[in-house]
Amino acid sequence: MKFSEEGRRNIMRSVKSQSKLENMVSKELWKAGIRFRKNEKSLMGKPDISIKKYKVVIFVDSCFWHFCDIHGHLPKSNPDFWKEKLMRNRERDKLVNEYYESKGWNIKRIWEHEIKEDFDYVIADTILFIENAKRL
Repeated sequence: MKFSEEGRRNIMRSVKSQSKLENMVSKELWKAGIRFRKNEKSLMGKPDISIKKYKVVIFVDSCFWHFCDIHGHLPKSNPDFWKEKLMRNRERDKLVNEYYESKGWNIKRIWEHEIKEDFDYVIADTILFIENAKRL
């Protein structure tokens, strides 16, 4: 679909900082009795879900914004801008991962396509990830 510059700008402004996918995951974890903070500003990269007590950070990454190897794609309009923007996002994700790994934190990244393919598995796997971190 073609949009005017103003139309595209309005679409991009409407993108929320918390995604529906992030909210789906956090609601299920909360129902399972797991208590956490969302988008903790004091932590690097503002993790979608964090549990400082167990040194756990979880990021829910969209295939577009984090340029997934399977589903990531460049928009046809302004491809140079988008390539630079999406590559910066990937580089930032890499730096955030390295930061938490170097500090001994447990980091998990959940891809949008994983949630869409098997939501129940993602939740069970994430709960197991958190439970394992509690034992460390």
